[in-house]
Amino acid sequence: MSNSINKFAGFLGLMLLVSCSVQKQLERKLHDEVLKDKNLTNAHIGVLVIDAGSQQVLVSHQADKYFVPASNTKIFTCYAALKFLGDSVKGIEYSEGDTAIYLVPSGDPTFLHHDFADQPVVKFLQAAKKPLYIIDANWDDKALGSGWSWDDYSSSYMAERSPMPVYGNIIRWIQERDTSSPATDNVLDQPVFTYSLPDVNWRVKFTPDLKQRNFSVSRDKDANVFTITQGIEIRKEQQVPFITKGLESALELLPDTIGKVIVRLDTSDAGFMASRVKGKVMSRPIDSLLRPMMQNSDNFFAEQILLMVANERFGIMNDNLVTDTLLDVELKDLPQRPRWADGSGLSRFNLFTPADFVSILSKMKNEFGMERIQRIFATGGRGTLLNFYKKDSAFIYAKTGTLSGVVALSGFLYTRKNKLLCFSVLVNNHRGNAVEIRRSVEAYISELRRKY
Repeated sequence: MSNSINKFAGFLGLMLLVSCSVQKQLERKLHDEVLKDKNLTNAHIGVLVIDAGSQQVLVSHQADKYFVPASNTKIFTCYAALKFLGDSVKGIEYSEGDTAIYLVPSGDPTFLHHDFADQPVVKFLQAAKKPLYIIDANWDDKALGSGWSWDDYSSSYMAERSPMPVYGNIIRWIQERDTSSPATDNVLDQPVFTYSLPDVNWRVKFTPDLKQRNFSVSRDKDANVFTITQGIEIRKEQQVPFITKGLESALELLPDTIGKVIVRLDTSDAGFMASRVKGKVMSRPIDSLLRPMMQNSDNFFAEQILLMVANERFGIMNDNLVTDTLLDVELKDLPQRPRWADGSGLSRFNLFTPADFVSILSKMKNEFGMERIQRIFATGGRGTLLNFYKKDSAFIYAKTGTLSGVVALSGFLYTRKNKLLCFSVLVNNHRGNAVEIRRSVEAYISELRRKY
């Protein structure tokens, strides 16, 4: 008996020694391949890796320090959606009276979005036999998020938020040249056509400056006035956000599509419609919205999803209300309390720790299961990981994050021994090449997969 106990104790000691040896190897690899990278000499770096099964910490470096996470913020938005939005996206709510139908917007970003062919809400509105009225008393936020870079207002990745988005709150401007016209030595002599989807009656200016020689469209900061420079391209498309003005722009664009006018009711009484709502139109499965948010890092979807969560929980679309409540209730056990400023990660006011991300990832795994997470998160060779982790495709499921000076990656990794790891790597204030930094992180994550 004594001999058996001694053997078992020896075995445990050996396993502990091996485990410590692996941890030291991983920490040394982190130091040699990431922390000493020339692109990261003066950067701030935080890393945490745990075994998702045993919760053993494998690697920790400044894991309790705060970092700007960029689009890794979407992991928290994804958790909120999975927790509160059910299995389908609510397209619109309504109440039908004797003489009219009253609508309440839900914030659904897929309404008339060109990536979604099926449009149940459009069909509902077109089939309506009574006058349509809408009230947006449940809207209590601003078009642009707190801490966004205001001078990016004309960039496609910063579409405005609104109570009832249409067409993704962007205009698709398209230039096409008539290549069937008689041959000419100068491509600029070919007939050129410029049009928009959807068709708009807003003011358009054409600039004669051809030095750029590339098709480009910009918008005035405070008005839906667009300036177009024609280019040499045979066909080119550019997406430009429009000013939403709450419901105003949406209601202006809708008649051409649904064939009827929707009238806004001017009332601030949210309870007025809350007591009248009798029905709702569901637009699509929620995961069909979460996938592009997580895999393609769609900022607009992320922002609207967070507002939809607020609307579902409180009947009011306000991002601060929902983030503060989540941090006070469902996420009160996070290692460090984040500063959560928006849904997408565009804001530099966001501050999270690597430990926060590992904690939320563990919570997602436990509450929603890895099978669903694998359908939603990007893997190697897909989405924002298109050019990374191709050898580890189907073994890594993660979210990237990028801003100027910021590189982030947090997610799940299956090792060669089929152990599941949760990890977070956050880099701030770098002045190097972002792609090279991602390659260094990729080499380290691949080493984790091989070694553990």
